Amino acid sequence: MRLQFLFFLGLSALVSGGETSHDAERRMHPVFSLMQSASATGGRFKRAMPQIVFDPIRTEERYAEYWQGLAAQTLEQQLESKSRINTQLAKNVMLFIGDGMSIPTITAGRVYLGGEEKQFAFEEFPYVGLSKTYCANMQVADSACTATAYLGGVKANYGTIGVSAAVQFKDCGAQAQSAHHVASIAAWAQKKGMATGLVTTTSVTHASPAGVYAHLANRNWENDAEVVGDNGDPTLCPDAAAQLINSPVGQKLNVIMGGGRENFLPSGVTDSSGAPGRRLDGRNLVEEWKGQHTNSAHYVENRRDLLSLTNQTSRVLGLFAPYHMAYHLDANPKEQPTLEEMVKAAMDILERQSAGRGYFLFVEGGRIDHGHHDTLALRAIDETVEFDKAVRFARSHTSTDDTLIVVSSDHSHTMSLAGYSSRKNDIFGINDGQLAEDDLPYATLSYANGPGYKSNFLREGGLVRRKNLRDINMKNKDFMFPTTVPLQSETHGGDDVAVFASGPYAQLFSGVYEQHFIPHALGYASCLSDRNMCVDGGLARRPR
Repeated sequence: MRLQFLFFLGLSALVSGGETSHDAERRMHPVFSLMQSASATGGRFKRAMPQIVFDPIRTEERYAEYWQGLAAQTLEQQLESKSRINTQLAKNVMLFIGDGMSIPTITAGRVYLGGEEKQFAFEEFPYVGLSKTYCANMQVADSACTATAYLGGVKANYGTIGVSAAVQFKDCGAQAQSAHHVASIAAWAQKKGMATGLVTTTSVTHASPAGVYAHLANRNWENDAEVVGDNGDPTLCPDAAAQLINSPVGQKLNVIMGGGRENFLPSGVTDSSGAPGRRLDGRNLVEEWKGQHTNSAHYVENRRDLLSLTNQTSRVLGLFAPYHMAYHLDANPKEQPTLEEMVKAAMDILERQSAGRGYFLFVEGGRIDHGHHDTLALRAIDETVEFDKAVRFARSHTSTDDTLIVVSSDHSHTMSLAGYSSRKNDIFGINDGQLAEDDLPYATLSYANGPGYKSNFLREGGLVRRKNLRDINMKNKDFMFPTTVPLQSETHGGDDVAVFASGPYAQLFSGVYEQHFIPHALGYASCLSDRNMCVDGGLARRPR
């Protein structure tokens, strides 16, 4: 009690003016001399911390001329890219969503790529904006209501997909009313005669990809057993897998790739890995899909079969895992295709099947989010790098004259990058410039909440103290990074997410806007939402 009293007394002194404004400034914004010895630096170093000598990545970084030249180069690039406004028709549209790819995730990812100065491919896009992600009824969003926003153009309630906010979570009766259904941009594209597809590293029935084709009062209704488990009627409220195979949008998709076999198979059937199906209705939806299409449609379950598809393939259903695909760090590269490989195969099929009318492709790097939820920062950021490889391929194999590519996230997470580490410090290691007040090092990356709390704290004699991170292999892909609040699963964050755009009408994506604006801008660029601006059935844009 005495310690608590002294702490609050000291805090009260700070707040009430016992600390001068200059003292407060020095406390909040410490200044470090990297070249001094540890004993002379005051607050940056404490015992057992190494002396830090800044070693520039380039010798020329010591000189002002280097930075001035770099700024001049950037200015030249900005002037060139912004002086040529592309108002051509976006014949092809690709929307890439890094699920949970917050701005700190991008920043940490740059260091993982090789340094603070590195860039992801999508960061080279000329136009950048910020998207406000809240749901119709929640400050902090999930991947269901956000999918309805960035694919359907309408903000919805937390946990619901492809329906308006008139539908409450788990309301089967409201889901069944078509008046509440929200059509996605994939549906808009199909009405125009465009080829369409979706690619994800999660189950194809998961929240984000389901936004392409489904109308659900509960994102967890991925198979009929889940609907029954919530006392719903699967005949009144079809599950996501059933909608993917039987809905008008799902049936017309040329490309469906991801995980989720268990949601398409009856409970008495096992897949190629031995995993049982989960359906209670006895239906084998994979076989139903095969029966709906011609011999040029192919079902594949592994990388070998995917890469063996011929140029005669008109449609593909690729289910590469019982549920979610494995993290890139865990995957068998001979069996599981990368996101980049799936995107390449999808683009090949869509280009052929578009017959000159263009295509819409939705791509999700879905396991970024899962890594964050388990505070597995290494996995989350590695998934971000894999996501970027797919973006890089897509942009380098299409023309900015007729293909609009937009990259964003559905929501953020609570991971932060903090402290005063030196350049090139291991992003997955400890802060190398400062000890905490308990004389222990702290991680550069940490979370506001989540399961990492238990793996980073010890209970001894009724007291709780932090573990010494020097004794832990933080580069282990299964290491859970520290959290402040103990939770079984780390939560999403409510901050805005970045939007990057390249191609026709990419300029529409600059600024700060509601997330549901995104598909309306995509639709305008591709003549899906404003047919009066188009001629010849949308194959060209009428001059303004």
